[in-house]
Amino acid sequence: MSFSQASILCLIAWLAAVGSGSLCAAAEEENLIDQVEKLLPPFVGAAVMAIDGGETVFKHAWGRRRIDQPEICTVGTNFRLASVSKQFTATAVMLLVDRQLASLDDTLDLFFPECPEYWRRITVHHLLTHTSGLPDYEKLIPPGTTLQLTDLNVLALLRETQEPVFDPGTKFAYSNSGYALLGLIVETAAQRPFHQFMRTEVFEPAGMLRTVLYMAGINSVPERALGHEINENQKWVLGDQSLTSAVRGDGGVYSSLDDLERWLATLHHGGLLSESSSKAMFWPHVKTDRGEDYYGYGWFLGTYRNERRVMHAGGTRGFSLMLQCFPNRKAATVILLNRASPDPPVNFVEPIVDLLLFQGGKE
Repeated sequence: MSFSQASILCLIAWLAAVGSGSLCAAAEEENLIDQVEKLLPPFVGAAVMAIDGGETVFKHAWGRRRIDQPEICTVGTNFRLASVSKQFTATAVMLLVDRQLASLDDTLDLFFPECPEYWRRITVHHLLTHTSGLPDYEKLIPPGTTLQLTDLNVLALLRETQEPVFDPGTKFAYSNSGYALLGLIVETAAQRPFHQFMRTEVFEPAGMLRTVLYMAGINSVPERALGHEINENQKWVLGDQSLTSAVRGDGGVYSSLDDLERWLATLHHGGLLSESSSKAMFWPHVKTDRGEDYYGYGWFLGTYRNERRVMHAGGTRGFSLMLQCFPNRKAATVILLNRASPDPPVNFVEPIVDLLLFQGGKE
């Protein structure tokens, strides 16, 4: 056999081995995709990502952006983040603190001069940690209301209250009211519209070029997923907006796996906030009423399988979401669904986290 013939045969053998390895890897990936899909609740569209050791180890999307159209979900599809948005609002506030345009000790009367007397005892820190004593604005909406509320509508409802639910700073009570006001505070302190500040000072520096703080008629959401719910005939129908869906600071951000991957990298590497502000975001400021978890600024803080965990869920009409980070192992999971939240979400969230990060719960 000539040298050239031997070389060719060796090359063919090597290519066959490489091809076999690629086929095995592809089969393993398809198997993992199937396993994750089986753990998800029934859905119209879904997207799941896992990062471990700073590397993306799983990233996939299924289904459709809306039930009545053929557009499929991709890793670039934007889902409404609901309360997962709170971490972005908190980041905007801390940027203003870094720039000395606001202080955590500032009281509400500095931003809202015509306010109830008790607002003079509520600080920005209280709003960030759900310890303000403000009532839930959802409970203040007049019966029969049909038009969506804006931030200014929320402000008007809260201004009519005369007493806190509890003394500011004395108790944790999760509430959307504080984060709705924080959005208005950002506008006042930055002297710019909230959605513009978020785009240029938070999203773009993080490389999140397709993430949007949505305002109907003012901006649009690229590759937008619409929300869904199940009707009385057990069929999927559009269920995308509620009375409170136009309120921004507590849940108005739309984002995708692609952009959230960039966001998580930004959180890991830092640079957006000062060291002190970044530390404050993830500091256990107050014990919550949810097991052993604490609350930072826009994040719940606790442990899972002996790993430090920072997380936030989101649920609104037509959407259910969960973002969890495990900082010590540079790991994270993201689950996005354009369907109303199944109850309880932990039934599918934890098995997916276990599968993708904790060897099926064996670690």
